[in-house]
Amino acid sequence: MPSRSAATWEAPPPLPDGHYVSGRVYRDERMFAEERERIFKKVWHFVCHESEVAEAFDFRTVERADTPLIVVRGGDGRVRAFVNVCSHRGARVAMEPGGNARSFTCFYHHWTYDTEGACVSMPRPEGYRGTPVRKENMGLREVRTEVKWGFVFVNLDDDCAPLDRFLDGALDIFDRVLPDADLEVFHYHRAEIDANWKAYQETIVDLYHEFMHVILRDTQMPAASMDDREMRTYANGHVTIAGLKADYEKYEGWRRRDHSTCLPGLDPDDARFAPLFPAQTFIARGTVMRVDTVQPITPHKCLIESRGLGLKGESPEDRAMRIDHHNEYWGPFGRNVTEDAFAAEGCELSFGKGAAPHGIIARDEDGRGQCDSGLRGFWAEWSRRMGRPASHPTND
Repeated sequence: MPSRSAATWEAPPPLPDGHYVSGRVYRDERMFAEERERIFKKVWHFVCHESEVAEAFDFRTVERADTPLIVVRGGDGRVRAFVNVCSHRGARVAMEPGGNARSFTCFYHHWTYDTEGACVSMPRPEGYRGTPVRKENMGLREVRTEVKWGFVFVNLDDDCAPLDRFLDGALDIFDRVLPDADLEVFHYHRAEIDANWKAYQETIVDLYHEFMHVILRDTQMPAASMDDREMRTYANGHVTIAGLKADYEKYEGWRRRDHSTCLPGLDPDDARFAPLFPAQTFIARGTVMRVDTVQPITPHKCLIESRGLGLKGESPEDRAMRIDHHNEYWGPFGRNVTEDAFAAEGCELSFGKGAAPHGIIARDEDGRGQCDSGLRGFWAEWSRRMGRPASHPTND
């Protein structure tokens, strides 16, 4: 085939809408702002695991859709989430990443709130006589919070549908694992990468990129037939992938995991994952689980949070094994995640500056092998929520 001219390079691919995306979706400032309002402020977000707020008055501070949040377990045992902003003058209320506190006092003017969001103290309240400003009506803004199988989700939209309706059964791929597993977080790290958030999330949904990873070429691609794989798409843009296997001894220096203590319902060589729209992923290998979230920062930068989970109360030997297995693949120096970040940043070098006019998502293997059906499902939901097709999102 000959090389292409500028005109043929920039022309839309001869494919149906939905089988390619415009490079504009990765760099357009206006679309980035719209994503925050139309997507991230309207969907359910995973924020932490219950083990991170295990005791009464434990809390964590997080951020979703550019909104700072406090996730706290109250004295009544219920997990709630509040916007981490003082009702008085907008200062941050809780400054620490986490801890245990029966109340939160804003550093600015010392307004104080309890773990149920009520304002319980205002210094010198007499100054507000004759105004409607009273502690009884100046509580924190609570956001919708639900807990499923120990995972805490929030939604900034008070009128949103329940969590299970949003998930549409996508997490049922773990229904033999999560209901019977008493999990806890043993690993947490976060990293900023120079890429649009969608470019990173695509690496999770895109099985065709297995060729990039030495570790997957050696251990995963030869371990089972491509026809055994099953990719399903769900309402709201979610995807699940099952039928993956791994033969770990095929990688030099690693060992078989036949005698390792697995998560309930899994075999040592199992691998399955559920990328949830827009930017969170639940992944389980036979012995360990990982949960990722991706948060947009700018059109050209995003924040990745990763958690590793094991079984609560397990032996020191099993915990050491689980940490090793997690870090081999998914830790900051593992053989998988750093390469995913490298891929996203590599795409940013072209999409971010306009050198790549389109991305192709046209592989069709009937939901098997390395099919692009999950990517097409992701972009169909993006298009629906944004009110513009990803293939040609502007009229420019």
